[in-house]
Amino acid sequence: MSKMNYRLTTVERAYQLAESGEFANVGEIKRRLTTEGYSDVQGQLYGSTITSALKKLCDKARAGMPADIPVEKDADAV
Repeated sequence: MSKMNYRLTTVERAYQLAESGEFANVGEIKRRLTTEGYSDVQGQLYGSTITSALKKLCDKARAGMPADIPVEKDADAV
């Protein structure tokens, strides 16, 4: 039996990443997708509806994370 290689679409992978809790925002997800070799990431994830949905998933996933996970600090913070 041959095994078919299946790759998630850009949008499917973006949702998967958002739900992982590893990403604080959509920009981080877009960078990861580009690193993973997905093309037209900006075009696929363009628009307020999908951006808002992904951001909500990121927030929800991170809300359950332990407090000791590092958060990127503001460059102006001392």
